[in-house]
Amino acid sequence: MDAEIISVGTEIVLGQIVNANAAYLADKLTRLDLPATYQTTVDDDPQRLVKVIKGAMKRAKLIFVCGGLGPTADDVTMPTVAKALGVHLHTDQAHWKWVKDTFKQRQIKMEPENIRQAQYPAGGEPLANPVGLALGCWFEAAGRVIVVLPGPPAEFKAMVDHSLLPKLVTHFATGKQIVSRTLNFLGRPEAQLMEEIAAATKDDPQVVITSYVQPTAIQVRLTVRDLPTAEANQLIDRAQAEILAIEGPYFFGTGDDLTLAAVVVQLLKDRSWHVSGAESLTGGMFQSTICSVPGASNVFNGGFVTYAASAKEKLLGIPAALIEQNGVVSSATAAAMAEGSSRQMNAEVGIGFTGVAGPDDLEGQPAGTVWIGVAVKGQATVTKQLHLAPYIGRQAIRTLSVQYGLQMIYEALKK
Repeated sequence: MDAEIISVGTEIVLGQIVNANAAYLADKLTRLDLPATYQTTVDDDPQRLVKVIKGAMKRAKLIFVCGGLGPTADDVTMPTVAKALGVHLHTDQAHWKWVKDTFKQRQIKMEPENIRQAQYPAGGEPLANPVGLALGCWFEAAGRVIVVLPGPPAEFKAMVDHSLLPKLVTHFATGKQIVSRTLNFLGRPEAQLMEEIAAATKDDPQVVITSYVQPTAIQVRLTVRDLPTAEANQLIDRAQAEILAIEGPYFFGTGDDLTLAAVVVQLLKDRSWHVSGAESLTGGMFQSTICSVPGASNVFNGGFVTYAASAKEKLLGIPAALIEQNGVVSSATAAAMAEGSSRQMNAEVGIGFTGVAGPDDLEGQPAGTVWIGVAVKGQATVTKQLHLAPYIGRQAIRTLSVQYGLQMIYEALKK
């Protein structure tokens, strides 16, 4: 069965934002064996949107119209969908009351246009928005299903996961069984990783293996179709074991939404340990990343941003002579930063980041040169030098430095 995703927004057409919603939805549909064989992007012009919707209805049985559900003048999706379907807009009075109560509670002035967030095409079924104000809609007509979804990614993903997917599973049960598992890796070039995985799993043709590069990891998905769940999982277990026999040092867990920070926080919680950090080139990014994980307060009390050499000396107690002798960007300084942060915060794990984020050189070392030190209770302090590509840019160098630091902590905690 053909499905089509229509993404609405002038800012998408102009390239001002990346259309991550379409990729997210397409991935979810593929797992349900409902591939979006058509994907269309259109601006906020109602006439063009009507044409696109009517065109989609000629070639697809399942149509998604995404974006443009707010209260502003360019949020034209819901009335335009109603026009294309030949129906009027219906106001969900219970949701409208909730919207008004929400504005009152937040002491924000509400405009008359906010009623749009409680409207959907008459004859349709509202889709709940777990994290926003605007309703979505599920509409069935002439053997087709038209689904309207919001544009903000947080609202979009929440509605897809909690309101849409259960209905799709019930309505479009295909009888086919799809079992998949996502493995997460860091520290291996994608091409090399996938070449080695292909060699390791050459005797598992029923397992389809694909990769997806994230900013902080490489995700490898193992998929088996049309087999009983138990048998499919056995095949995936065998393929995973073959892969980890080779790629184990770069693996940090399974799951689509897994992050290395979450894994590290959990390992620290399991030990009732704390972590602290001293950061130079990363400027607090490591500590922010740890704090982004729910429950981080159980393992993190504080840390340091010591950008200047003088700050390293005053806040961490690093001797000036050590920095003068070895330089700021050095193994010795990274180790001293890790040990200093651990000592000052009485934490079982300390980490230090120092290096050159760029674009300029520092101490004769090029951008992308990074030293990371990790001090763990009961273990000798270790350091690692990274040679990241300068062309990836300052922010990517900082982000990858944090991920490699987390990987070092992960490896130490697994010992």
